[in-house]
Amino acid sequence: MQAIRLARPRVCLRRLATTASPSAHVAAATSSAPSVVPLSNVEAQWEKLSKGEQLTVHQQLEELQKKDWKTLSTDEKKAAYYVAFGPHGPRAPVSPPGDGLKIAVYTLGLVGVAGLIFATTRSLAGPAPKTLTKEWEEASNERAREQKMNPISGITSEGYSGKGFVTHK
Repeated sequence: MQAIRLARPRVCLRRLATTASPSAHVAAATSSAPSVVPLSNVEAQWEKLSKGEQLTVHQQLEELQKKDWKTLSTDEKKAAYYVAFGPHGPRAPVSPPGDGLKIAVYTLGLVGVAGLIFATTRSLAGPAPKTLTKEWEEASNERAREQKMNPISGITSEGYSGKGFVTHK
């Protein structure tokens, strides 16, 4: 006669994290069960948790959120909000607090260095070209009138009152 072994169903040891203290769950936990994180303090503990524990808390909160929201405690709601929208992962601040002043000082420093480079270059440059003098610009206006340049809206148009090519005062 052959003995038929009945397969024992595996018991899932997944527990939901609750607002109760972790010591209440220690008696029921085995060595293979993940540690329980109280939801009343998820914000303070989130960065210290391993990726596996963070995933477990996230999954536990998903299960809790399937229930009626009116039955959830305030701590459970806060934990769900923090895990979904807290300043961690992709929402983590790019720069730590207090870096704004440092960035402003460095920016002003770079603008100052650029100003010094500009002033030095300007002081070492030669005289302005002769085409930038007021006399040259006035001569350009006369030449434009002789050639009847832009007769619709320009210097040779009827009733034109602009300065033409003159940019100096």
